[in-house]
Amino acid sequence: MTNLSFAQLDDFFRKDDFLSIEKDNRGTRFLKLRSMSRSKAMKEFCTVHNIDISTLQSRQYFPHIFELANITDEHINAFINQKYQEERLGRLQNEEHLVDQLSRLQHFDWGGSFGNSLEKNIVDNYVKKIQSFDRISEEIEGSILTSLKGYTLNSWYNHWTSILIEDLFKDHPNVLPTVGLVKKIDFFIQNIPFDLKVTYFPEQLLIEKLRIRGYGNEITKLKQICRKLNILIPNDLKDRALKLHLYNKVNEDQRDEAKQFIAELKLQKREIISEAEANPEELKIWFYENQGEARFDASNRFFLVLTDETDISNSWKLKRNIVFLRQKINEHLDTITIDLDRLNTEFFWNKTQQIFHCKSDILFVKQTQ
Repeated sequence: MTNLSFAQLDDFFRKDDFLSIEKDNRGTRFLKLRSMSRSKAMKEFCTVHNIDISTLQSRQYFPHIFELANITDEHINAFINQKYQEERLGRLQNEEHLVDQLSRLQHFDWGGSFGNSLEKNIVDNYVKKIQSFDRISEEIEGSILTSLKGYTLNSWYNHWTSILIEDLFKDHPNVLPTVGLVKKIDFFIQNIPFDLKVTYFPEQLLIEKLRIRGYGNEITKLKQICRKLNILIPNDLKDRALKLHLYNKVNEDQRDEAKQFIAELKLQKREIISEAEANPEELKIWFYENQGEARFDASNRFFLVLTDETDISNSWKLKRNIVFLRQKINEHLDTITIDLDRLNTEFFWNKTQQIFHCKSDILFVKQTQ
């Protein structure tokens, strides 16, 4: 363990070097105080503990408190928990209403624009290609409006379900929340900071694993069974939309061959996910190595992987199933032990040809019926 100064720890924080911070004797103390470093919270903390900051500027509060020997981790933890409970009370009173509102979203469809690509989609496919005023006006009322609606609704859903799920973790006694927003830290588990990532089993990895198992390409298999059963295969959909469309058609078909096909595909996917749950290191590394370049970081992450094994395409609905999620998250946190051998993660980032080290944990939440 090192003994770094406040300035050195702050420099590492600004460089996103959390590993160096965690190795320091006072690294966790720095990160906890950093989460409550807004002047309002700092003033309140100082009032509670009779700390005189009358001669200090607001930017000096954080380093001043950090160096005070009579301020212990217990003082910091108690204040953080108190502030969280105050914030939580307001959200808790509105939680039932919020879940009801989120349950009104019936289709999780980006409307042709995935992730944060809405602006790029509009510029590339409409602004730069269409010269006719009448035609682009029609597109605005049609496909662009559809994309805008899908993007907005999905972003709204993801934002509020993420807050609900984050609260489920922070409510647990083995978890210390953060007071304010602090980059790449949502909470601490036994003094280890984690950034929560709510996600699903990656479709790309499922494709790779199906191929490795000898099953083949899912969309090719879907086309084959559709031809065999004389189910129309449209030619106006891109692969991702076509795969979901054909899957739904075969899934709704009541003929024995269709039922057998769907049952075998579901079995293959369940086995792949179960193998990952039994040996999660590969999946954790996959998540790090396949993150988007614009948002790349090597912070500690807690991956919550949601899967509806009755229909993987509906896994998104689990994000609002708060009662089920609370049960599964609490079961995990009730018995959690910090095993550094299990948490230590090493991955290779191809864009910079570097090896990164961090800590990560993973929890699979699966709905089976």
